[in-house]
Amino acid sequence: MSDTAELVTRLLSARTWRAFDVAADGRVLAGDDTSGTVQLVELAPDGTRHRLTALPGACSGRYLKGIEPRTIVVSHDTDGDERAQLSLLRPEEVTEPLGTDDLEPLVRDPRYIHSLAEVLDDGRVVYATNRRNGVDFDLVLRQVATGEETVLYDGGGMVGGAAVAPDGSAALMTRPGRPALSSQVLLLAGSGTTEVTSADEPAIHGGLQWLPDSSAALVTTNSGRDRMGIARLDPSSGGLEYLVTDDAHDVSGRLSPDGRLLLVATDDDGSSRFAIHDAESGAHLRDVVTPGVGVGDFLTLPRWSADSQGLALTWTSPTVAADVVLVDAATGRTGTVASWAEDLDGLDLVTPTSVGVPTPDGETVPCFVYSPAAPTGSSVLIIHGGPEGQSVRSFSPITQALVAQGHTVLVPNVRGSVGYGKRWYSLDDVDKRLDSVADLAAIHDFLPQLGLDPARSALWGGSYGGYMVLAGVSFQPERWAAGVDIVGISSLVTFLENTSPYRRAHREREYGSLERDREFLESASPLNRITDVRAPLFVIHGANDPRVPLSEAEQVAAAVRGNGVEVELVVYDDEGHGLAKRANRLDAYPRAIDFLGRILG
Repeated sequence: MSDTAELVTRLLSARTWRAFDVAADGRVLAGDDTSGTVQLVELAPDGTRHRLTALPGACSGRYLKGIEPRTIVVSHDTDGDERAQLSLLRPEEVTEPLGTDDLEPLVRDPRYIHSLAEVLDDGRVVYATNRRNGVDFDLVLRQVATGEETVLYDGGGMVGGAAVAPDGSAALMTRPGRPALSSQVLLLAGSGTTEVTSADEPAIHGGLQWLPDSSAALVTTNSGRDRMGIARLDPSSGGLEYLVTDDAHDVSGRLSPDGRLLLVATDDDGSSRFAIHDAESGAHLRDVVTPGVGVGDFLTLPRWSADSQGLALTWTSPTVAADVVLVDAATGRTGTVASWAEDLDGLDLVTPTSVGVPTPDGETVPCFVYSPAAPTGSSVLIIHGGPEGQSVRSFSPITQALVAQGHTVLVPNVRGSVGYGKRWYSLDDVDKRLDSVADLAAIHDFLPQLGLDPARSALWGGSYGGYMVLAGVSFQPERWAAGVDIVGISSLVTFLENTSPYRRAHREREYGSLERDREFLESASPLNRITDVRAPLFVIHGANDPRVPLSEAEQVAAAVRGNGVEVELVVYDDEGHGLAKRANRLDAYPRAIDFLGRILG
């Protein structure tokens, strides 16, 4: 094996941690992917690590509250099919990591999704499920001890976040609004459902958290603003009072259990700045000293300890794979309690610079540039998924491996990306879709200013990023030398026709309706421009993908191959929307990296 191949394998093998929850006694429920997929590990205050699960696929968990002995709700699926199932385990009873059959079923039916929404203080959980008809999601409150269930919402559509008032009098939930990337807040009280915010408002509402006295809730929203802020929401009137805002950045927050403190996260061009604020006034109290410039992962959410003294969060940066970090709320100091830093010891990892790429229509595309010590003039653009996603300053073994091969890696946040305001993420909605593809051309035109050879530039992307790869090589065939498409959309029409029914209406808000916008969807589909493709392609897909069906990869590969252009299609039968298993990543990604090395010279 060559030195470069060994480096790529080492980068892809780097282990990571995730912070899922904090128990009343200070134990941290974490996820560790040493086995190849994320499995549950309990971290004791004395540093002891207790491995809890050995499931065939990735899982996550939360502590049940108000129940003895200590009990964890485990969320797991099968081979990436995203049909979440809920089970229980009791850490004190675990002597060897548990398999699926060793878990105690809580809510299981593999035909449907059962997504954990909230864990309450009295031994109850709230989950969303589409078991009624396979399409619409209901919100259900379950008493774990007795199995008694109450349906809180069955009004149709998808369910976002949910929060039950501490006094049990009501619940709040979000569901998609009518405009693209919007959400509506509903109040569930008694047998009625009240619209707290309008379904027609082009605004995001998320992170719902009731105050301890159940008088109001906190919400992260951009209602009436371009940037996200933290506001107090009156559920009875829908009135909003902003507590923490920043006109130049998105901010979000997590309320302490006692309602006194607020962890505020500021998104600063793909990096996270944290601070502790007073929850009543919103006033800044102290900054949190993070371990360098990176990202606190809000996908797993920072979790407060029951005594409101601190939090556990996941921390990653371009040079840190992903650690579990504890925050002391009283001082703002942080300490790392779980890390696999030794996996990256001795590696010369690269941190990015940030540039703004001008576009012909007067916009500026934020872009991170990872430069090798000895650049060869070749470049690879890595485009994030979503489209309402964001490239951030996190660890990417793919980026570091490409840089190690001498490629300059550019990671843009093209129009449609979140993190840069409502105006920016709305610039690709429906019939503006190809404006985001045009951003790729603007970046290509900018390459000479970075000292890069425009004839030796390739595209890499997953999910919507895969669509962008295919759109780039089909709509701009003279620009791109190669493309790596991972679980990407090749036709917006066939994607919407064949995606899981529960996702179709949700995604039509962003891409356009099959009924009203079919002509545009056809015109914006790479498959309909496939005869223009000249660039060789490497295509990766999971057979169980419920979002972008395997047929999207199969049809584009067949069409490109039929035109005499090189294409390699790699399919994994035990994967869904992306590669969750390290063994598959170690098989696919080195091949894709070698493919680019060969094409780009």
